[in-house]
Order: sequence, then structure tokens, then C-alpha cells
Amino acid sequence: MAGVSAAGGAERGAGAPAAQAPGQAAKSARTVVISGVPDGLLSDDVMTDLLVIHFQMAKNNGGDVEEVTYPTMKKGVAYVTFEDPEVVENVLKKDEHQLEDKRLSRYYPLKVTRYCENVFSSVTSVLNMSVFKDQFVLEDLIQELKKNITALSFGRLQSNGLISVQGPFPAIKLLKDFLLLKAKSLSEKDKRVENKTHQRPKRRLQQQRLSMETNNFIPDPDGEKQVVVLDTDIYHYMKHFFFQKFLVNYNVVISDITDGEITTVYLENARSRSGVGQVLRVKEEIENNSIKLHNSLRKERIYLEGHTGDEKQKYKQACETVKSHYPYVLIIPYDTHIDIIGNSSEIFAFTEEVSRKIQSQKIQLEDHVHVAAASETSRF
Repeated sequence: MAGVSAAGGAERGAGAPAAQAPGQAAKSARTVVISGVPDGLLSDDVMTDLLVIHFQMAKNNGGDVEEVTYPTMKKGVAYVTFEDPEVVENVLKKDEHQLEDKRLSRYYPLKVTRYCENVFSSVTSVLNMSVFKDQFVLEDLIQELKKNITALSFGRLQSNGLISVQGPFPAIKLLKDFLLLKAKSLSEKDKRVENKTHQRPKRRLQQQRLSMETNNFIPDPDGEKQVVVLDTDIYHYMKHFFFQKFLVNYNVVISDITDGEITTVYLENARSRSGVGQVLRVKEEIENNSIKLHNSLRKERIYLEGHTGDEKQKYKQACETVKSHYPYVLIIPYDTHIDIIGNSSEIFAFTEEVSRKIQSQKIQLEDHVHVAAASETSRF
């Protein structure tokens, strides 16, 4: 998870962001996060220059650097923004980055990650597809699943029929329910034909298209109570921006139980036996929206450890002030940190603006102290 710490320090290039050139990729798409920057050994300006040099060198798969943000509010972390998003891909391909300079006593390994990478919780499952090998060409079956459930990442199909799958909770649940339904269907067909023949040709998927409609997967025949498991951050975002629509348009009651990164959402009819299909429609909407949000949302975190109550309040107030410019960014304040959830480009700009506002407040406070001290001195 990309993070920003409220550990102080001015950000270089803290003015208003440069205007984006026509056709240029969003700044967040051209930015990488650098961890392991040696802190306190050189001046901030010199360290910034070293990072620019390192990431412009051909041997490091680098390219033209638009901006380096250092120091940030997190110790040992810098943001490097390139002019061309392809450079990001090239830099990430390099196995090892080592910062070196004659002013440093040794090499310092740097960890380079994509901005806001792997933010939300995913489920990883290992599926045994061998049960389908007599009915389908497994490679075709996997390709059809990939096409219909694009939120999932599939590993390599093993010779024994095992394959690993990773993705958000609803997509995994959709996959599991589909495969269980398919296995049950095949089992019933086997019973009907077992006295007729022991040989059965494989059927290509073109001969039997797979239906991925969620209305095939109804664990509760009455449709009165349903359960959806979500990433907690995505649940908070949906609750803030979507759930009011569900409550207005559908006669359902939504409750939840949160356990760390996972939230279980319970759906039921507000009135007994009225509109039994409404709960299923709400469940389907929540699942579909959560998959889309899982792919589009990112999260930043402003850490507040080690700060006084007044300092924490200033960060929270700064976030609320900046939020007026970003209506689709969600702020979740905690005692130890503040989570900021939205699309990648918006939260990147949001955190930069908060950083500038906090830094401006610090400068104003220092100026006020200096003026007050000078005034006090002049009296004597």
C-alpha cells in the first residue's frame, strides 16, 4: 500500500501541480514510490538530485524525470514522476535498484513500486478443475471464465487440473457458485446416463456456452436473506456513495459485521414476504459495483503516530477542507491515521494538496513566532 506519513518535512515542488499536457497520462500513472532512501545523510536538495540522476540513467531503465517529491511525510520515502508512463514499466522491470554516489559511504538498495499498488484485500484460491476434464477441454473452460469474470487473475493450469485464482471476494464467490452448480449439473447427468454408456466425448465450449448470470446462484430459495463479503474499505466507500440509493429504491434492510479487512454485509426484506426479488437485485448490484471499485479505487494513508492532539486535528481539518475539491474522495479518520480512498489520480492530488496546506500552516506559525519574538525583543 502506498502511504504518506505525517512525519514532517517540506515537499520539493510543493507549488501547484504543472498543467497536464494534451494526451499526457495522469500523473499518478507516471509515478513510482521509492522506499529505502537514506535519511539524514545528505541535504534534502542533494538527495533529490541523486534520485533524479539515478532514475534518468539508462542502466537503471530510467528516463526523463518530471518531478521528485522528497522528503515526503514518510521517512525514507520519495515519489518520482516521469514524463513518459512507459518509463514506469521499464523501471519496475529492473531487478534491483541501488543508490550510489561518492558522498555516500555505501550502496543503498531502493525498493520501487507502482503508485498505489495492491491496495485492497483479495482472496487467493486453488481450484481443482480435474472434475470437469471428462466433459470439457479445461483450457477452453479457463479461457471462458477469464472472459466472463475479468476481475479475477488466473495462474497457470497444472497438469493435475489445479489452478490458482486471485481476486475480490464477490468475484471469487461468483466463480465458486458457478463451478459448484456446474459440478452438480454434471453429477445429475452422470446418474441419468451411467446405465447407457461409460464413454462420453468431450464437448467444446462452443457447443455449450457457459452462463455467468448471478441469478443462477441463489443460496436462499426465498430470496429474503442474502450475504455479501466485501473488503472493508470498499464497503465503507459503497456505504457512503451507493447505499442510500439502495435504501430509497429497494425495500431492504442492510446490516454489517466488520472483522478487520473483511466486512460481511447482510441483506433482508424490510417487510416480510414483500418483494422477495429485491434482496437479490440489491445483492447483485453490490457485487457488481464492488468488483468495479476493486479495480478502480486506491487508498492513501496519512500516519499520525507521534503527533499531539492539536496536530492530529490540523491534519483532519486540512483533509476536510481539501475534500471540497474532491467530491468522490472518501476520508476515514482514525486516531492513529487517516485513510483516503478514491481513484488513483484524485487521491494523489488530494494528498499533495493536504501536504502543501500543512506545510503552509507550519511556515505561517514559524513566521508568527519570529514576529512575536522580534516584537518582544524590541520592547527591551
